[in-house]
Amino acid sequence: MSEITQPRILLIGTGDTKADELTFMTECIGRAGGTTIMMDISVLGDPPYRPAHDKHAVAAAAHTTVDVIASSGDENSAMSLMAVGAANLARDLADRDAIDGVIAIGGTMGTDLALDVAQALPLGLPKLIVSTVAFSHLIPPHRVAADLMMILWAGGLYGLNGTCTAVLSQACGAIVGAAKSAIRPRNERPVVAITSLGKSCLRYMVELKPQLEKRGYEVVVFHTTGMGGRAMESIAAQGGFAAVLDLSLQEVANQLTGSVVNSGADRLENAGRAGIPQIVAPGAIDMIDFPAWLPVPNELSDRPFHAHNRLLASATSKAVDRRRIARAIADKLSQARAPVAFVLPTGGIQQWDRAGEALHDPDALAAFVDAMRSAIAPPVELHEIKDHINSTLFNETVLGIFDRWVEAGIVPAGRITVAA
Repeated sequence: MSEITQPRILLIGTGDTKADELTFMTECIGRAGGTTIMMDISVLGDPPYRPAHDKHAVAAAAHTTVDVIASSGDENSAMSLMAVGAANLARDLADRDAIDGVIAIGGTMGTDLALDVAQALPLGLPKLIVSTVAFSHLIPPHRVAADLMMILWAGGLYGLNGTCTAVLSQACGAIVGAAKSAIRPRNERPVVAITSLGKSCLRYMVELKPQLEKRGYEVVVFHTTGMGGRAMESIAAQGGFAAVLDLSLQEVANQLTGSVVNSGADRLENAGRAGIPQIVAPGAIDMIDFPAWLPVPNELSDRPFHAHNRLLASATSKAVDRRRIARAIADKLSQARAPVAFVLPTGGIQQWDRAGEALHDPDALAAFVDAMRSAIAPPVELHEIKDHINSTLFNETVLGIFDRWVEAGIVPAGRITVAA
C-alpha cells in the first residue's frame, strides 16, 4: 500500500465572498503537507485569485453557462445548477485519480452544494464540509454521504476571526491527515451488507457474520439508528454490495410514523434499484424511536416504551401503524430489479417482542403478520417461519436462501483465501 505524502486537496467555496477564508485554508493545507486545488462556485462575482477550476468550468460541467445560471431565476436555482456542475467535475477528478481529498466551506448555500458533491464521490475518498449548519436537523438524512465528515464553522458568517480560524485550521489538518492515511476499500471478496441493531435487540448477526465469512464474503454490519441505514443505502446506490441482508427495518417504520430517527424516504429502495439481490426481514419494525431527552410524544404516551440510553428511547407501535408499515415494505420490495426474499418470523421481531416481555403486543404482531402475508406478492419470495427472529431457525432460513442464490448464480460466489 503506497503512502500519499503530499495529498491533493480539492477546496470548494465561493471565492467572490469568502476569498479570505479560502486563502487562509490554502495556507493551512500547505502547512499540513498538502497541495490545494481550488474550485470556485461563485455565480455573480470573481475571486481575487485564479482557481484551478473556475465558475465557467463548473457551469460547463453542468452543460450550461454561468450567464444562463445567473439568469435562472433566483439564488436557489442558480446554486442548484452549480451543484450539478461541481458534483460532476469533482467526480471526474476522482475518477481520473487527480485528487486525494475534498473539503468545502459554506453557509446553507455552500453546504447544500457540498452535500451533492460528497454524494457523487466514491466511498473512501476523504470528504469534509465546514458548515454553519453542521449537525443540524436542517440536513435530512438522505443528503449525507456514507463517509462524510463535518465540522461546525463557529464564528464563520462574515470574515476571519480567532474563533473561525481555529475551526478552519482544524478542518484543513483533518482533511490532509485523512487523505494521507485513508485506506480505500479493496473489495478483495464480495461484500455482503447486514442491517441490525445491538446484540441485545437483534442477535442474528452473531451467527450470520461468521457463517458468511466462512463462505468467502466480506460482511459489513450497519447499525439501523438512522445514519447507519443511510450509509448502507448510500453504498447500495453505488452498487457497492454483492447482496444485502436487510433484516432490521426499524428506520422504515420510523420514517413512516414521523420519527426523526430515520434514514430518509428511500430506505429499502436503493439496493433493489441497483439490481442487488436482497434477503429482507422485519426486524424491530414494531419499535418507534424518539430522542430520550424529549418528552414521550403524545401519540405514543399510552404505549409501552423502553429508554435505551440518554439519547434514544423506543415505544411500540399500534396495530394500525403496523399494517401501514407492512404495505409500505411490500411496495418498496415490489420495485426491486433483482431477486428479493422476505423472511417473516411470526414468533416475534425483536428481543422484547416475546410473551411476558415488556414490549410484546401479540394482537399488533398478528395484525402485522396478516398484513405482510397479504401484501407480499411474486416475484418476491415469502418465507414464513413459526419462530422468533432471534432463533436458530431464522438464521438457517436466511443462510438457506443465500446458499441457494449462490448456487443459482444470483449472488456471486465467495472467495476463500487459503493461507500459504
